[in-house]
Amino acid sequence: METIYTIDSLNQKIKFLEAQQEREWCEIKDEIDEIKENLKPLNLIRNTVEEINETIGFKSDIAQSAISIGIGYLAKKLVIGKTDSTFKNIFGSILQLAVTTLVSKPQHHEATTKESSQYDETSQE
Repeated sequence: METIYTIDSLNQKIKFLEAQQEREWCEIKDEIDEIKENLKPLNLIRNTVEEINETIGFKSDIAQSAISIGIGYLAKKLVIGKTDSTFKNIFGSILQLAVTTLVSKPQHHEATTKESSQYDETSQE
């Protein structure tokens, strides 16, 4: 660290360090938000499905759909289990459909939304 001899240079250094601290704090907050987003159960499932697809090499939509359906079926079995109740079976089927739909949706929704809003802004000009 360099030696500071004047009050002006000391004040400049303080302002510089405060600005640097603020930038780093914002970066830490952004990183924490990203970690929280990645730890949501739905995103954990999506990331796992994507890793399975990359590892095994599933490139087709049919294979990815089959995996999504399988995860939906597992969710139904974990939550509902084996039952004779009609209401529970209907609820389980709705749950299976919801999980399958959520898992099969593309994860890059935020980027698509930002791109479309940027397109809208440029088209208005």
